[in-house]
Amino acid sequence: MAMKLSQSLKQTQQLMMTPQLQQAIKLLTLTHLEMTNVISQEMVENPMLEEMDGGEPAESKVESDYREEKLVMQNAEAKTENFDAPSVVGKDDFDWSSYIESYNNTTYTSPSTNSTDLDDLPNYENIISKGKNLPEHLEWQLRMEDLTKEEWDLTQNIIHNINDDGYLSIPFEEILAQSPLEREHAFEILYKVQSLDPVGCGSENLKDCLLAQARILDIRFPFLEILINNHLKDLECRDYEKISKETGVNVSKIKDTEIIIQQLHPKPGRLITCEETFYVVPDIYVVQSGKEFVVRMNDEGVPNLKISKYYQNLYKEYQKQGDKVAKDYVEDKLRAAMWLIKSIHNRQRTILKVAEAIVSKQQDFFKKGVNFLKPMILRDIANEIGMHESTVSRVTTNKYMHTPTGLYELKYFFNSGIGGKNGGVDISSEVLKLKLKQLIDNENAARPLSDQKIAELLSREDVAVARRTVAKYREMMGILGSSKRKKRKSADNN
Repeated sequence: MAMKLSQSLKQTQQLMMTPQLQQAIKLLTLTHLEMTNVISQEMVENPMLEEMDGGEPAESKVESDYREEKLVMQNAEAKTENFDAPSVVGKDDFDWSSYIESYNNTTYTSPSTNSTDLDDLPNYENIISKGKNLPEHLEWQLRMEDLTKEEWDLTQNIIHNINDDGYLSIPFEEILAQSPLEREHAFEILYKVQSLDPVGCGSENLKDCLLAQARILDIRFPFLEILINNHLKDLECRDYEKISKETGVNVSKIKDTEIIIQQLHPKPGRLITCEETFYVVPDIYVVQSGKEFVVRMNDEGVPNLKISKYYQNLYKEYQKQGDKVAKDYVEDKLRAAMWLIKSIHNRQRTILKVAEAIVSKQQDFFKKGVNFLKPMILRDIANEIGMHESTVSRVTTNKYMHTPTGLYELKYFFNSGIGGKNGGVDISSEVLKLKLKQLIDNENAARPLSDQKIAELLSREDVAVARRTVAKYREMMGILGSSKRKKRKSADNN
């Protein structure tokens, strides 16, 4: 029997977690002040970085500049050679023992949550704010999902059993036993929680946590999931030959995939902290230009960086002299400097892109006020700009927009729609709260409005909400029921 040999070409997609992308993701999670502090620290540690003298200052850039920059960067990033550079993280230098220990060590903190020394910050022209804790942050995202009562109850049980590291404090089987949902359906809800920002929260162990983060990558990478599922211990021991023998994948590809795992968070819950009071500096300015509202980045304090010409020349000298140690050192610093500059540009462009989409959808809010805030969920913006919902959530958390009507966290503009059923008008939850407050503030003190009466009054404005919905939002706002309001007002009059 003759065997026929043939050659064929096959085009495949391969996920490459480039160093540029690694640094861009880290910078994206930082507040404006944290980012400027990181840049300042990098400028101290990396002699390759210099601030430009003269020329156009960074803060004078406007929307058109970023659009032009984007086109240039897209053309540059499309070249394949940009993905061939060696990683800043040495493949053989990564300390897997420390990584695994960080999972077991309650003191682990992500680089993106480094605390800021408030004594060094200005105490004027800033607004002080306190962030949400992890359960509140997860619940905010879940409120934008169309969940049934049973599904909502299960998500509440899950998120309120998640510890500060992001892991379930009790087995999911115990939570499942308290839910009327079918097992398969319940696991779908669990995966939904795990896909929220920070991705991986709600997992029972490190493997499940890393798998949840791997699943939301732009390109599914089966070998990455195989390594996480079966070979974390082997990676910790650097037993690449064993992995290669069992998987049939060469060592080089294993090390490339290992780099991706190194960028995942073993304790995603630590990315959300609210214990500290922090100063708010807007990332975005919205200004009126004619009849439209235009978005501009706040580049104040963000230095316009360049690569030191002196060290570039020094690098060439080391090459000529054949001084490998010095050449490698300067080369690493040069590469790190170039990637930091690109990552800063990427962060600013990403935030600008999200902000532009928000302003485009919420023009009536900026023109007419809070009563005209439209329902909008993370998926709306994610679909428009081509990003994952968790990325949009990350961009909007602790990022602030300065507008003619005040300062708002970007998260403020995301609200689920209420009252749109049975022919009613869909309004945002924030507008519903405002309408509730206005009705209660103007009620007759002797005859306070019941929840049913408020629902009827809202229906006259085509806002179709049930009595229990009115009660739910009234309680969220800390407003007493009608009978208790009447007693309180009577006591106040006496």
